Amino acid sequence: MTNADGNAINRRLLLKSGLGLAAAGMGVAATTAAAQPALAGGSGSRPLEPGERMIAVPGGKVWVNVVGTGRGVPLLTLHGGPGAGHDYLEPLASLGDDRQVIFYDHLGCGRSDKPNDPALWTLERSVAEVAAVRSALGLGKVHLFGHSFGGWLAIEYLLRRPRGVVSGVLASTSGSTAEFVAGTKRLRATLPRETQRTLDYYEARGDYTAPEYLAAVQVFYDNFLYRGKELPDALLRTIANLDGNQVYATMNGPNEFVVTGNLAPWNRTSRLRELKLPFLLTRGRFDEFEVRCLDGLENRLPHSERAEFANTAHFAWLEDERAYIATLRSYLRRQDKHC
Repeated sequence: MTNADGNAINRRLLLKSGLGLAAAGMGVAATTAAAQPALAGGSGSRPLEPGERMIAVPGGKVWVNVVGTGRGVPLLTLHGGPGAGHDYLEPLASLGDDRQVIFYDHLGCGRSDKPNDPALWTLERSVAEVAAVRSALGLGKVHLFGHSFGGWLAIEYLLRRPRGVVSGVLASTSGSTAEFVAGTKRLRATLPRETQRTLDYYEARGDYTAPEYLAAVQVFYDNFLYRGKELPDALLRTIANLDGNQVYATMNGPNEFVVTGNLAPWNRTSRLRELKLPFLLTRGRFDEFEVRCLDGLENRLPHSERAEFANTAHFAWLEDERAYIATLRSYLRRQDKHC
């Protein structure tokens, strides 16, 4: 729906689902290398066949879609959530004239299998899933894009030192769950006092479903998640993916402020300096990932550059697609020249 009433209904669905695009997974030791894929795809190599396919991963099968015919190094995307699905990343497909863009729905969401097994929803299994997808596609050289939770997943995967990753793009993310949660508290302090009091009151009582609490959470989301008047279709599909999603409930908790799942301890700030590949770091000016999250990444990653987008929040490419895609395209082209 695009009328005013319909958009209000869709924003209520956003609250119901939790829109959990920023939950991190529990850290695990990176003592073994990720599975190494056979070389295929990438600049000067055989391109992948465009289109959809299902790929076996630990726990089930995931839906994968290869878009584009460009011959640059492919871009493998990791969506947020956990459990959000690829949909909101679809504008990145416009890079397909330069390089193939690989989207996939993580196990438990979107078009992938949805096993009813909370024991599956760990960061360790998610890392193995990324390795399985890459191996099945035969991706040798690759750029890795991770947004929000997908950024943490990318960091965890890269700490296993997989071969062939040319560069990373970390969008609206940080080096630890604690950094993110601390940032949301600082952003909450900028909201109207009554909104802050409502959030504090119901959280102290463990009541995350009261209408007054949900209305207060929506004030935060309207300021720091998506600032547009109407939610685009791709984002609505993402919200639907998260509605009642077992992965998000198990790994994160009730909402972006309250991380009670198996995710809360994740912290890789002390190991970021181990990552020697180039990184592009991006965020929206009004992102729920407060600016200190990006500062922390930039200060610890030895070869990183940053880009911030005015008048955008957590989904910069949805709110300023032209500027974001141009920035990402330029960065990836530069990195292709060095591999």
